[in-house]
Amino acid sequence: MAVDAIKLRRSVRKYEEKEVTDGDLEQVLDAARYAASWANKQGWHIVVAKNAGTRAKVSEAIEGNPGARAVGQAPVLLAVCMDPEASGDMNGKPYYMTDAGILMDHLMLAAADLGLGTVFIGAFDEEKVRPILGVPGKFRIVGLTPLGHPAKMPGERPRNELGDIVHRETW
Repeated sequence: MAVDAIKLRRSVRKYEEKEVTDGDLEQVLDAARYAASWANKQGWHIVVAKNAGTRAKVSEAIEGNPGARAVGQAPVLLAVCMDPEASGDMNGKPYYMTDAGILMDHLMLAAADLGLGTVFIGAFDEEKVRPILGVPGKFRIVGLTPLGHPAKMPGERPRNELGDIVHRETW
């Protein structure tokens, strides 16, 4: 995986009508659980929704988001949920969002390594999605991603040059 998967990962919004094997799904989920977390708190939970009706309801609930159609189209929806209290904070800085981002990155890269597509969906009304997925109130639904075989793989996007973003020793 590693560098190849990092460079190949794309935001996929169109999926084939092809199931994700249980083995591939388990590999993606297993890779996610190895994500780093603040003080190794691991305050995450992942909801796996394969039911077409459930995915359609979530798609409708997040209507207006560019990834909404993909949620209903892909054979699997993953919802990354965090317990802010379990993740902890230090100096007023809560770590649950950072922990969720690292976890999401792990699962997206594992998916890319298996030739599967994902797209991080973070802009949605949590309270519309919560009852559909049965997420308890103390948990935040930080991100959603469809998971499936890309019908269309987006091309490479431009990246900033290292010299434009890296500052050595000082800014």
